[in-house]
Amino acid sequence: MVDPKTVLRNLDELRSLTSDEHGAQRVAWTPVWLKARAWFEEKLKSLPVEHHYDSAANHWMTLKGESEKTLVIGSHLDSVPNGGWLDGCLGVLAGLEVLTSFAKEYNGKPPYTMRLVDWADEEGARFGRSLFGSSAFAGSHTIDADRVRTDREGTTLEAALQGCGVDVDRIGESCREQKNIAAYLELHIEQGPILEKLQKPLAVVQGTKGVERWAITFHGQEAHSGSTPMAARRDALAAAAKLALEIRPIARKHSQSVATMGSVKTFPGIVTAVVGRCETTLDMRDLDAGILAEMLREAREASERFAGEERCSVEWSKIWSIEPIPFHPDLIQLCEEAIVETAGVSEQLPSGPLHDAAEVARIGIPTVMMFVQSLNGLSHNRAEDTNRAHIEQAVIAFNRLAQKTIGCWTQHP
Repeated sequence: MVDPKTVLRNLDELRSLTSDEHGAQRVAWTPVWLKARAWFEEKLKSLPVEHHYDSAANHWMTLKGESEKTLVIGSHLDSVPNGGWLDGCLGVLAGLEVLTSFAKEYNGKPPYTMRLVDWADEEGARFGRSLFGSSAFAGSHTIDADRVRTDREGTTLEAALQGCGVDVDRIGESCREQKNIAAYLELHIEQGPILEKLQKPLAVVQGTKGVERWAITFHGQEAHSGSTPMAARRDALAAAAKLALEIRPIARKHSQSVATMGSVKTFPGIVTAVVGRCETTLDMRDLDAGILAEMLREAREASERFAGEERCSVEWSKIWSIEPIPFHPDLIQLCEEAIVETAGVSEQLPSGPLHDAAEVARIGIPTVMMFVQSLNGLSHNRAEDTNRAHIEQAVIAFNRLAQKTIGCWTQHP
């Protein structure tokens, strides 16, 4: 009874409502995001669901069943600035269609309770705090650290939350929503090129990669670029540049590893001076905790070696880290079955980007994600796209996954 074309119509409608010539503008804690959420509320009026916003601004929709045992489907409506038309919102709108399908099939009362959640601020685009709502739900949120975060205009996160009716001191109460949840499912675009390269429309997600994120600062000596001989220089940028090239072979030793130095700042940062200080960032990811630790060790050793070669020093400061989070093996199997029954073929992939599913899984709730192919592997920009036929397959397969999950409970309560 699921209707994929309804999902496509809703996606098109949301794009028209909340995008401009640069792409999607549904940045969390902004008027456009609130407009998207108000639009979504209108879509609920014809359904037999209760809905409310929790203390962290997560939007929960509940279709009560014969049992309080609950299946949760989730994703997010917020986007990055100038984002794409599918990232996050595909999962929410597909989830809405799954709820609609179950409501029709069971005359508004399925055998188990079903809930759809639109997580607040998954992207962290405005204040740099990703997975805001889902981490509050999971109890891993850092309220004291986050209340003073500021955007580019100097507005604090606490002030932005207040403007959206959220009391920062009550964010932790979102944990109350954990009650009776037996499983969590999430549909998302791949945001990468692998499925397109393999010519496969859908994939089972094995889990989310662990992340090690560090600030690395090389200290050398500022000097005049015209009068300082090359052999006498202590060039902090030279040491950082060597590391930037070295992390690529470190990551390439492993089939699913990635490593990125995404930011470089030099001081004094002028054309006539040798760089005396170079501030860089490093992001390393893998699904295997041992491999991730090995890569980090190799990067540290390389930074010290290159610092020595350039007669500099180096210091490391942790920005953030999260352990690899594997998804539930039984749900992975059910997801594989749903995809094969729909598309004939499947694939299993780890997720390099983090998702709200990672926060749900880390507190022990059985979780799995499904990916649908991304054209050209692009996301987080207006060129993001997916074949519409693949979106339809994704909605059908995702609905099958929900049916199989509940069917498994019926067989093994």
